[in-house]
Amino acid sequence: MECASHCASDKKMSARVKRIAGQVAGIQRMLDEKRYCVDILNQIAAVRSALDALGVELLGRHLETCVLGHGTASEHEAARPMTQQEMLAEFKTALSRFLK
Repeated sequence: MECASHCASDKKMSARVKRIAGQVAGIQRMLDEKRYCVDILNQIAAVRSALDALGVELLGRHLETCVLGHGTASEHEAARPMTQQEMLAEFKTALSRFLK
């Protein structure tokens, strides 16, 4: 992944995480204020949806940079050398954990 594209993606994901953190803080405020349960549940659903979207983005990025980019200049700097079978097993594990 090009640096400019990668850096823009990092900023976008960071902004998403900050927004999610704000939503979680909002849930705490709602609990403290003893707000209506359904309103709190709706906010929890929104946070879960936001986390899922972030996870999908991260999985796609991992596939692009760490799996497909493996052995090229575009792979993530923390990626360790692996065989294709090891990469596939790692991806399956990550996907399985994400989908739980």
